Amino acid sequence: MKKLSDKLLDILEQKKVLDKAQLKKILSIHKRKGGSIGKILISENVITHKDLMAFLSEQLNIPPIDLSKYKIDPAIAKLVPQKLTFQHNLVPVSRIGNTLTIAMSDPTDILAIDDVRAIVSHEIETIDIIIASDNDIKESLAKLYGSPAEDIAKIVRDAETGDVEVVEEEKLDVGEVTAESQKAPIVKIVSLILNEALMGRASDIHIEPCEKGLKVRYRVDGVLHEALSLPKKNQNAVLARLKIMSKLDITETRIPQDGRFRIKLGQKEIDFRVSVLPITFGNKIVLRALDKSNLSIGLDKLGFLPQPLEAFKNALEKPFGMVLLTGPTGSGKSTTLYSIVNNLNTPDKNIVTIEDPVEYQVEGITQIQANPEIGLTFANGLKSLLRQSPDIIMVGEIRDFETADIAIKASLTGQLVLSTLHTNNAAGAITRLVDMGVEPFLVAASLILTAAQRLARKICPRCKEKIDVPRSVLERIAGAEIGKLMKRGPFYRGKGCSHCSSTGYFGRMGVLETLTIDDTIRDMVIKKVSSNEIEKYAISKGMMALRGSALEIFASGLTTLEEVLRITTEE
Repeated sequence: MKKLSDKLLDILEQKKVLDKAQLKKILSIHKRKGGSIGKILISENVITHKDLMAFLSEQLNIPPIDLSKYKIDPAIAKLVPQKLTFQHNLVPVSRIGNTLTIAMSDPTDILAIDDVRAIVSHEIETIDIIIASDNDIKESLAKLYGSPAEDIAKIVRDAETGDVEVVEEEKLDVGEVTAESQKAPIVKIVSLILNEALMGRASDIHIEPCEKGLKVRYRVDGVLHEALSLPKKNQNAVLARLKIMSKLDITETRIPQDGRFRIKLGQKEIDFRVSVLPITFGNKIVLRALDKSNLSIGLDKLGFLPQPLEAFKNALEKPFGMVLLTGPTGSGKSTTLYSIVNNLNTPDKNIVTIEDPVEYQVEGITQIQANPEIGLTFANGLKSLLRQSPDIIMVGEIRDFETADIAIKASLTGQLVLSTLHTNNAAGAITRLVDMGVEPFLVAASLILTAAQRLARKICPRCKEKIDVPRSVLERIAGAEIGKLMKRGPFYRGKGCSHCSSTGYFGRMGVLETLTIDDTIRDMVIKKVSSNEIEKYAISKGMMALRGSALEIFASGLTTLEEVLRITTEE
């Protein structure tokens, strides 16, 4: 049986709409770029959207619809997440009982239909497909959610930017500022981007030049969401405005740059760490929002379970030794360390940190910015700060043998040393130090505790709903803990609402695995026992592993099983 795309090409040939040369060209493009034959035919001006719709409707016996004359109910549209509608270019049109009707430009896209079915299966039994043109669907989505590529003048005219004010330490020299970047619309759109990010709880703002525009994305609860797209003609002005605010050289576009600036939003001051990276279509800028108010909440408010938190607190009461926190980028290690340092920050303590870069500027703490270009590495800075009579040292990250060696020796001579490593679990931090070349007896003597941290998204409280999880699924994930887990139910998930932007999640909480170093583990380290053996022993002594901590949070109704699997896939 011929594929639908082959039938379409045959019919176009028979009707002499497509000659041999055009056919060869279409097939060549399809072979080179992939994608839909129909879309290639439209892009090459062989047929129109209307012609394609008529063909698909006739061949598949699916009715077409003119969406331009149809008003979409926002309540029905919310059944399918916004991200999915833009990704697959489809829009929910109506719902009758347990049947949902969606309009698609390509009804042969089985993967798209399966994605929708998986999302709505908890309340929809049947999905009916109707055909609409690409343009009609895009216009309907733009009416529902706003166009992904609106003109900057319209964005600025319609938007409320809020009270965003750049906090300047000294007056900026505007001599090098381009005329465009000084214009009110550009200043206002940058303020809008920052304001919307903070109002939407974004931790990062990604501003990325593309071939035909400037894409803006926000990272909310650890996941990137596309916010808006600005016209290409405004790209240089927007990027220049951000560079000026960060006191960076706007004429330099070939090398990476790092900067920072502070804004005032209402009564709150928020720092932004700025990273500029040259890419194919210009300079990509990523801004990390750093809210110092998060540091004063203390360890108790970070969402850790009582058992691992207690072990963590006990370790911090020791007068000297080393505490290591591990986890991937974006797992909250820096926030946890800063919260600890902030709580220990009293007049009788001399706290010194060496970081690259300094993320939060904390009053009363001596902070050193590492700068390898001038020889101020972690290792060299650590040597120098030891002459400053510190009580507590925080090293941003242990990256090499020299840093590890100096930090460990410092912890053995009367200082409490806090630092981070990139390993998958708490036991892995021990063997990583040995792999770096540190003598096992030094590791065993210095370490007090190693911990692994992840961040799990919390279920949105406003759209939280009970769900049934098959026992077979729980058995596969929980293993021997299945009995305890089944007794804990019910289980929940977020349905998706306006409060959580249809994600089903709102906020994050810490998941912690703490391994306290006892005499048995010290002997195991000296004998160079593997991290797996150390972990097995620690679990036998009551350590709650990351998977166990995540399952406990799931059983408490605070997160979903999907989050448990996402943050503990490497267990």
